[in-house]
Amino acid sequence: MISHARLIPMTEQEYLDFEMKSPERHEYVAGEVFAMVGASRAHNQISGNVYTLLRSLARKKGCEAFINELKVRIRPARAYYYPDVVVTCTQNDSDPYVISQPVLIVEVLSPSTEAIDRREKLLAYRQIESLKEYLIVAQDRVWAAVYRRDEAGGWWQDVIEDPEAEFELETVGLGITLSQVYEGVRLCET
Repeated sequence: MISHARLIPMTEQEYLDFEMKSPERHEYVAGEVFAMVGASRAHNQISGNVYTLLRSLARKKGCEAFINELKVRIRPARAYYYPDVVVTCTQNDSDPYVISQPVLIVEVLSPSTEAIDRREKLLAYRQIESLKEYLIVAQDRVWAAVYRRDEAGGWWQDVIEDPEAEFELETVGLGITLSQVYEGVRLCET
């Protein structure tokens, strides 16, 4: 059987209106809308652990941390994504559903989204002027990478594989280990 459907691009406003009424979440890239898939327990626990570690430090620095349900707008890419954790530090970021000026974004890699998180989203997120760090975390093994913007606007990558090696999320001054990130998590087999 062959199914045939016409793809009709949406404007950003049409997407935002559609998303407010939809029971499912969708991401938006340059007029195209993509349904979000569900997350595993490991994915959810890792996101929760990172959020818990970030939340109080973010507040002490005058920032806010959010988990899962808020969109991040990437104006130059004409895109909206739902990161697993996002931190913003400006009072100007006041839209109740969209973060436009994040300083830190965290994505937990899923088998279905790993290529998107490591390429498409990395390239898109780096276009956000306020973004200082992008943390990606595997859910099938103990592994993470932190991408950081330097003062000259260049980006650097640190890969972390040692569960006890402390690394810092400089935007909130948080020194953490992968043991903390993966606390209580049974890794997913892919």
